[in-house]
Amino acid sequence: MPRQVQGLSRILLAAALFVLAALPPARAAGPFAELASVNSDVVAAGVRALAVSGNPRAGAVIAALKQGRLFAWRWPNPAAPLFIRTDAGLVDARTGAKVATPPMPVNLRAVIVSDAVRGAIETGAGVLDLRAPAAATRERAAEALFQAADPGSLPLIDAALRTEKDPAVRRVLRDAQAAALLKSDTAPVPAQLAAVRRLAGRADLSSRNLLASLSGEPKPVAAAVARAIAGIDRQLRLWGLVENVYYGISLGAVLLLAAAGLAITFGVMGVINMAHGEMVMIGAYTTFVVQQTIAAAAPGLNEFGLLFAIPTAFLVAGALGVVIERCMIRFLYGRPLETLLATWGLSLVLQQAVRSVFGATNKDVTSPAWMSGFVRLGGLTLTVNRLWIILFAALVIAALMAALRWGGLGRSIRAVTQNRRMAAAMGIRTPWIDALTFGLGSGIAGMAGVALSQIDNVSPNLGQNYIIDSFIVVVVGGVGNLWGTVFGALILGIVDKFVEPITGAVLGKIIVLVLLILFIQRRPRGLFPLKGRAVEA
Repeated sequence: MPRQVQGLSRILLAAALFVLAALPPARAAGPFAELASVNSDVVAAGVRALAVSGNPRAGAVIAALKQGRLFAWRWPNPAAPLFIRTDAGLVDARTGAKVATPPMPVNLRAVIVSDAVRGAIETGAGVLDLRAPAAATRERAAEALFQAADPGSLPLIDAALRTEKDPAVRRVLRDAQAAALLKSDTAPVPAQLAAVRRLAGRADLSSRNLLASLSGEPKPVAAAVARAIAGIDRQLRLWGLVENVYYGISLGAVLLLAAAGLAITFGVMGVINMAHGEMVMIGAYTTFVVQQTIAAAAPGLNEFGLLFAIPTAFLVAGALGVVIERCMIRFLYGRPLETLLATWGLSLVLQQAVRSVFGATNKDVTSPAWMSGFVRLGGLTLTVNRLWIILFAALVIAALMAALRWGGLGRSIRAVTQNRRMAAAMGIRTPWIDALTFGLGSGIAGMAGVALSQIDNVSPNLGQNYIIDSFIVVVVGGVGNLWGTVFGALILGIVDKFVEPITGAVLGKIIVLVLLILFIQRRPRGLFPLKGRAVEA
């Protein structure tokens, strides 16, 4: 029996010596040691500490942990090394040096990635961006910390605030600090009250949701949270009204581009052109063709493809408009019903022609980088592409008004509009003025298609979505009057954006049409009636 005990003791001693020999030499404790823990909370703390440590290896180690490529010693040992698995083998996580004699795989384990660790990884990745040279990158990182609202990120935020100089980034960091304090179980009541006031001043949906998620707070904090939520709700309603006005103006800009050419042709020639929407569609497909051509011939100019598409769409749609007027419209003057039916049939022909050439599926028209993103104005988020469309519509209408007022063609158009017989007696070739006017209106519709390609699907049915609203704009503003078209487009756009969220798209359109009928009964010639041939007739 003593010999058996002695043999067992020798076996146990040999096993202990083998384990001790396999353990690496002791190293100083720190974030790397915490990452080697089997406790997920300790690992999460290690990730946060590493992110704020300024260690040049922090980014690589956190990325390896996120991808499941970080390995620690199988037996819990704070002094054990960490390894990152790469295609070329193992590297030391602390130094990045390749491991000459890697340990046996049986002695390694992947560092655990629980929900707590995953949240710490996201927070740590954001903190690493806080040291980026670009202020915009640091601001995005601070915003990510605010959205995370992780109490464990408070030391990271404090460290960033000590070095940050940019006022905008500091403001977002203060918001992130307030959000983390409100989620902390150990923050004192005065600090929580200050954090509530801070988020109430931010007054956006994110801060409102964060405050609404709080529960079980002390009575003074709960009362402050309730007051802050009520104040934020009032401000959000006000910003919602402003946002509806903005989107109404952007919709009005689109309708203005689509209706401006129709206002000219209808005002001068009295032609109800049901194929006007197809001119918009032709402009959108011209944009697609121009982008594809530039991408194949000169890829370096891709960012400017939209600028080349604007004059091209004007010329293509304008030339097609002249051909339509010379080949069909001029034979139907004075016959409104036949003109309406003929242009409606022409719209079907153009749609089918586009389907035959380009196919029935939607075409992808890309937006350049300078038309992407958004701009924040208080509690309002303005999309950049719609801002550009509003500016583009304003420039087109200004140029059109200037051409009609001071240009030779514009003077001839106004003369024909006011008195066709007198204009012909003065030597103006009214048939060619009709053709050029129809081409001008079609060219403007083509430019509208360029703008619509940035916010709508480019398909053969694109123009059908806007032709009815374009006629409504012309009728409301006054036939042939551009200023009336501007006001009519803005009014219709804003009314649509306020009515549709309440009633829905279909019922909202019905309500708009009912309002239009009531308006026509009161003002049959529109807001700004224009004297001319159509009116006199």
